[in-house]
Amino acid sequence: MISNELIDAEFPQRSDVVHLNHAGVSPWPARTGRAIKDFADENVVHGPAAYTRWVEKETTLRKQLQALINAPSTDDIALVKNTSEGLSMIAGGLDWREGDNIVSSDQEFPSNRIVWEALRARGVALRQAGLYSAASPEDALFSQVDERTRMIAISSVQYASGLRMDLERIGAFCRDHGLLFCIDAIQSLGALPLDAQAIHADFVVADGHKWLLAPEGLAVFYVREAARERLHPTQFGWHMVEHAGDYDRQDWRPAASARRYECGSPNMLGIHGLSASLSLLLECGLGEVRRRVLDNSDYLRGKLGAVPGITLVSDPSPTRQSGIVAFRHARISPGQLHRGLMRAHVLCALRGGAVRFSPHFYTPRERMDHAVGCVAAICESPAC
Repeated sequence: MISNELIDAEFPQRSDVVHLNHAGVSPWPARTGRAIKDFADENVVHGPAAYTRWVEKETTLRKQLQALINAPSTDDIALVKNTSEGLSMIAGGLDWREGDNIVSSDQEFPSNRIVWEALRARGVALRQAGLYSAASPEDALFSQVDERTRMIAISSVQYASGLRMDLERIGAFCRDHGLLFCIDAIQSLGALPLDAQAIHADFVVADGHKWLLAPEGLAVFYVREAARERLHPTQFGWHMVEHAGDYDRQDWRPAASARRYECGSPNMLGIHGLSASLSLLLECGLGEVRRRVLDNSDYLRGKLGAVPGITLVSDPSPTRQSGIVAFRHARISPGQLHRGLMRAHVLCALRGGAVRFSPHFYTPRERMDHAVGCVAAICESPAC
């Protein structure tokens, strides 16, 4: 169980701010702030005298990330700057042929759309399935697949609606049809478990600054061992070679591990921060974190649904539920409602023509009640 004492110690946030935007940028746990401050203080006083220990922290982070997504090995884990960089390396590193296509959805965040659209110059088409055009979102994806489809690229959870995809079903389809499977997992990692092996993922990419509660600027990039033979490096430097550190060596080849996608010096500041945040999530237990996230989103749906004029956009069914709760009002525009909530210090987002709330596992019920009260007050205001 996660104790109230732990939550109070790790999230000493201002009482007049309600943070319901973990699907955007999350606050850090206290331990993450301390880890970054300690690392900065060490640099100021000692410089890189303890660089060997910093490398040990990097090794620890790879093990944490391996546990987070159940990767077969830390060799499958690369550390990149952000989700967009990882997706760009996939788009740029595969041997596409003119006439190939990629199947995705009509609800993707720009990072998981633009990168594939950019392949149009190489004769590769992006097919965007309407997720509500078939019996299920997965069936909608499968209906777009033909003999020239090379990959399905999908978000684990859709950023605006919060729709959770059946990754195991999609992965099985890709395996059975010889397709690559690429997952933008930024809206689920840290909130919902993801088993890269069980879902037959070839690629999983996710930044740390949302549900993983970590700083911006560092992302996990999982590449299945067999997929590494097909994904050529697109960035080159001292760090991505097999014999990194042997600076006088003239011949080189890409590392056999996923380090081949890390061209240069690691982001040690980000490594210390992400490792600290992951230590909290793993300490709390990924299953318990998931239970609390879904309980909180379910609680918000119930409260918001009782506000006159509010329509819930997010699918409430247990297999589709995520940490995102999106809603609209019958009379008040989403933009007006969002501005009112932000003025009331309820941090939320305007996405897909709806207001988006996204509580995490630690979000107190009383703060969610306060946020819903603000929604009701804005809706009842004569000025609206």
